[in-house]
Amino acid sequence: MGGVEMRELTVELGDRSYPIWIGSGLLRRAGEMMARRGVSAKSPILLVTDEAVDPLYGGVVQQALEESGYQMSRTVVPSGEKSKSLAVYDDLITAALQAGLDRKSAIVALGGGVVGDLAGFAAATYMRGVKFVQMPTTILAHDSSVGGKVAVNHRLAKNIIGAFHQPEFVLYDLDTLRSLPPREVRSGLAEVVKHGLIWDEALAAWCEQHADRLLALDPDALGYALYEGCKVKAAVVSQDERENDLRAILNLGHTIGHALEAVAGYGKLLHGEAIAIGMVGAARLAARFGYDAGLADAYERLLRKFGLPVRIPPECATDAIMEAMRRDKKFREGRMVFVVPTAIGRVEIRSDVPVDWVREIVVGLKGEA
Repeated sequence: MGGVEMRELTVELGDRSYPIWIGSGLLRRAGEMMARRGVSAKSPILLVTDEAVDPLYGGVVQQALEESGYQMSRTVVPSGEKSKSLAVYDDLITAALQAGLDRKSAIVALGGGVVGDLAGFAAATYMRGVKFVQMPTTILAHDSSVGGKVAVNHRLAKNIIGAFHQPEFVLYDLDTLRSLPPREVRSGLAEVVKHGLIWDEALAAWCEQHADRLLALDPDALGYALYEGCKVKAAVVSQDERENDLRAILNLGHTIGHALEAVAGYGKLLHGEAIAIGMVGAARLAARFGYDAGLADAYERLLRKFGLPVRIPPECATDAIMEAMRRDKKFREGRMVFVVPTAIGRVEIRSDVPVDWVREIVVGLKGEA
């Protein structure tokens, strides 16, 4: 993927604004970028990665940072959603203490969304907060690495233990995406599509037109799509950092999706797969509110182009899905809160969704082939 020029975006948050750098060969420039952002080389750095990513890129980043004068420690966590737990979080805090991290230190997350969320939560809470750097290595993480939401899971609910802790910068090396399995590629592209569906009709149409190029990891197509997706996320976060109102639109598909992840067992249904099903559910809900009944078909057509599931697996019990949604952060005062599409590229937040409507939609999504 060499030759793809570096693109830069800024998440505008006043004196806490930070850049997102997207391009090829950027991990080898990690030390240069750390110095550019004023991360101290006098205090130890902890690099957090997982068992899948470490053999591929852990040594590259460690070497790049050490060559720039940083004192490095590296810790490796198990791959997969199960690492977003209080037990693994405790291991990270132990690693930070053993590495001698102080209040001027930084924790660097090298990996997908699990590593970013976990390492970010450790950075948010170690010594009441140390600097944090995101180096995503998956397509899905173009979404999770931007915006400062960090968390671990409880066995009953996803992301229920968390904080807002913005990174110093996001360094997105497109070369790392070549090592992703096809299923992970499809899952990650679900969130790119989501950004078009909530905010940018032209991006959604472009994704549908160029699905084959994106699935083949065409570097120019991927660079463009990830830049545009990050641009949507940055714009939303800049306007509403702590999800008081607007930022909640980023949760399109997530109310049903998070419940499916919990019920299926974390990792059995990939995040993007669960969100794809949830987005179809949200589009069906839109028809109940009197919006275009054709939205659900349009959503399904687009998501199927990316090989994503649009039906709930039959083994996921309806009662268990409904109970998981009631534990969701978006369940308030006996009503469900949903992001509901009103057109391609536009959504609204509805806090008046009757539970029985949602149940009917869940049953419908299970009952069809």
